[in-house]
Amino acid sequence: MAFVLDASVTLSWCLADESNPYAARVLARLTEEQALVPPIWPLEVTNALVVAQRRSRLSGEQLTVALSLLKHLDIEVERPVPVHLMGSTVDIAVVRALSVYDAAYVELARRRGCPLATADRRLAAAAASAGVEILG
Repeated sequence: MAFVLDASVTLSWCLADESNPYAARVLARLTEEQALVPPIWPLEVTNALVVAQRRSRLSGEQLTVALSLLKHLDIEVERPVPVHLMGSTVDIAVVRALSVYDAAYVELARRRGCPLATADRRLAAAAASAGVEILG
């Protein structure tokens, strides 16, 4: 089984002050399941880690270790979004009052029939209202 992984859970693995039991359970699932992410995920996560390093939440060494960890996990980055899917992502963003970035996670989970792993309560509520299962 696969699940869609959002940036909030990913960052919980890399930033000590955001660590939580839910994120640890999701990480453990990666030993048996594959995570799917939209094409925005690598840039979103990397940017957040670089900003964390700039704000002294991570050392340069911790940034390197975090990026290495993420490269070695079973995470499939979806190929760039076909133009015809942009409409469905925009529809989700408009109807659910989400950023297009967050809507991309909901759209991928809905299209692939996978649950969504998120630590973002607002995103979880929007995804659930769109018929997407939230990974427990």
